[in-house]
Amino acid sequence: MNVDKLREELAADEGCKFEIYLDHLGLPTFGIGHLIREHDPEHGKPIGTEVSDERVRQVFALDVLVTVEDCHRLFKNWDDLPDEAQLVCANMAFNLGYPRFSKFVNFRAAIEVQDWLKAADEAVDSRWHDQVPNRAKRLVQRLRGLANG
Repeated sequence: MNVDKLREELAADEGCKFEIYLDHLGLPTFGIGHLIREHDPEHGKPIGTEVSDERVRQVFALDVLVTVEDCHRLFKNWDDLPDEAQLVCANMAFNLGYPRFSKFVNFRAAIEVQDWLKAADEAVDSRWHDQVPNRAKRLVQRLRGLANG
């Protein structure tokens, strides 16, 4: 998978903020979609607290690595999937996080057998699709494009 392309797509989809803000679910976040966790030094700091460029780059690099590792755990045939499918799934994994993405059982099953239309339909039939509609529609369209060769 082209990790540089994944980074570009994620930065475009997530945007970048050098301060703590609340994401679309009301969870404290900063940088390029980094959900603040208890072990982060930013945990418990008020919304609007500035975060350095270096810190944003550091956590984004780690978050991307974790996302790719998560995809290897979630898809038995990850390395055999087309690059486009990997990019779409990694984008979703980054956005949803492992716990939520792991619940997309039918979606993941469709991806594993490379049934792109079924995977697209499963993505549409999710709360995620309603929560991030622009991003979801774009990613679903890319999955449907895989079915057309």
